[in-house]
Amino acid sequence: MEDLIASARTFAAASRSSSTKRAYAADWRDFEAWATDRGFDSLPADPAVVALYITDLAARLKPSTISRRLAAISVTHQQAGHPSPTAQEDVRAITTGIRRTLGTAPREAAPLSLGDLRSMLAHLPDTLIGTRDRALLLVGFAGAFRRSELVGINISDLQRRDEGIVVTVRRSKTDQEGEGRRVALPIGRDHHTCPVKAVEKWCFEAGITDGPLLRSIDRHGRIGGRLSPGAVNLTVKNAARRARLDPEMISGHSLRAGFATTAAAAGASERAIAAQTGHRSMNVLRRYVRHGSVFTDNAATQLGL
Repeated sequence: MEDLIASARTFAAASRSSSTKRAYAADWRDFEAWATDRGFDSLPADPAVVALYITDLAARLKPSTISRRLAAISVTHQQAGHPSPTAQEDVRAITTGIRRTLGTAPREAAPLSLGDLRSMLAHLPDTLIGTRDRALLLVGFAGAFRRSELVGINISDLQRRDEGIVVTVRRSKTDQEGEGRRVALPIGRDHHTCPVKAVEKWCFEAGITDGPLLRSIDRHGRIGGRLSPGAVNLTVKNAARRARLDPEMISGHSLRAGFATTAAAAGASERAIAAQTGHRSMNVLRRYVRHGSVFTDNAATQLGL
């Protein structure tokens, strides 16, 4: 029985991703410090204290962040054997009021157009870092990968075919159980924007035959370990800055959003786009589709103006 109990605890601990656990831990520490500074108990917390806490947060944080803080408070209480104070009507009413007052529309990174991508590629340095960044930009765009998926690609996940490369994504944000999915990177019509050639050139010049595909490079040109998701953001923003695009509006997510938007504008079906992006929520995907078809599917174009 002790072994069964230990196994059950292990499986329960694996029910949430490591990134979610880290976020909840940081959120709980914030609430704990806030309550302690004001002489309140944090565990168990009075619902009135939680209500005051989120009211204070509303002055500086987004509703989505406040919702995550509430989730962390709820989970911590339940794990400690206490009822969640976030379920009380006062807390729920204030949460609803915050959302209605501040709005819930997320601030999204601007999708990269194909023209933007070409400009960023044209301004990459003629160095090993430039070769790596070309592969990063083109694989990220053509594969519509999330940052974590992009940096998680290993050489063993790549299968070369006549038509291009098939990438096996082992795990992703929407696939925490590791079922995996396969994403095809077709050979491009233009060798300057071909993701397959970019990968092959990077692997050849870097001498990479196994392990992570995308790796860090120090100022002496020495190749290090796997890139982090944050490094993808920095790489994309630096490339945007060189191309005189606004780096404040562009991030690593712009590659994924750019694929969906560009594909939608070119007439690709929602099913085909979702097959590449791995979206399980069509409502989320349709935000990109609407963005891409804002002019092509616009009644104003038929007014004769």
